[in-house]
Amino acid sequence: MTAFRVGLSADFTRADGKPTFPSYDLSALGAEGVELVELPRAALLSADHVTGFDAVVLLGERMAASSFPGDGRLALIARMGVGYDTVDTDACTANDVVLTITPDAVRRPMATTQVCLILALTHNLMAKDRIARTGTLGWPARLDWHGMGLVGRTVGSVGVGNIGAEMFRLLKAFDVRMIAHDPYADPAALAALGVEAVSLEAVFEQSDVVTFNCPLNDETRHIGSAAMIARMRPASYLVNTSRGPVVDQKALYDALVEGRIAGAAIDVFDPEPPSAHEPILRLDNVITAPHSLGWTDQMFATMGAVNRGAIQDVRAGRQPANVVNRAVLERAGFRAKLAAMAGR
Repeated sequence: MTAFRVGLSADFTRADGKPTFPSYDLSALGAEGVELVELPRAALLSADHVTGFDAVVLLGERMAASSFPGDGRLALIARMGVGYDTVDTDACTANDVVLTITPDAVRRPMATTQVCLILALTHNLMAKDRIARTGTLGWPARLDWHGMGLVGRTVGSVGVGNIGAEMFRLLKAFDVRMIAHDPYADPAALAALGVEAVSLEAVFEQSDVVTFNCPLNDETRHIGSAAMIARMRPASYLVNTSRGPVVDQKALYDALVEGRIAGAAIDVFDPEPPSAHEPILRLDNVITAPHSLGWTDQMFATMGAVNRGAIQDVRAGRQPANVVNRAVLERAGFRAKLAAMAGR
């Protein structure tokens, strides 16, 4: 019997050999007879890298159409997180490979990240941190940094998916008005959350804080455009924890420098990682994080559990949960792969 082989992202192991994410655990698969093999470290995986594997677990690596091997063995790409712009989904379907993500793992950590950044911005946390470090002479400057209370303020979101809905659930405790633009959202679901559906323009015009909860695709690239940012009010803030390219970074920088908005918090950049000379990194009214603010022990423990479940399902010939390219489930080639798995 051929062993079920899983290729693991090289990002799981640090240069010193220690695990990058100690709480992420797939060891139970090894106990079940699954062979776990670390993939080569590469920004773009080649077909040679993936040949001979039934499944691969990816973090930062890209999978293009050229990445799919000709042996026809690969059945599953288990992507950590919910973003999948690094994987060619059409190529997955064409090669009878199912792509899964881990929405349960990121829902609460990323929603709390957004709330964390909203509070840090509206309370001028970074400015007050700098003042506190100046000692006796600097403390009088705190009089110039009153925050913005959230009661009755408006928080808007571009997109309301898994994370956005959780963000709004958490924000209810702050007595804010909640609005969003998402042409794909169920109006009844938005109403149940207490979220008012509005136009994209209204999100930027009416919000005291604009957040982004949309995937990166052709439709959302630069949806936070110069024209939209120009609609924001001088006392408003922008928070982006989605993907860097959903916001026009140069337009955001210009608005911040010219005082057309009060501040921004960004956990994502365009490109990533940004150059050390990226102008937006030098602004005092910007809070930044290296696309990792939501990383917690609980996030990665749940990611491990979700990825492990997807691998176990495919190995047993079952359809996994959290499928991105659902069209593949109806393809004869993919069904044949599942049937073969079940017969091993």
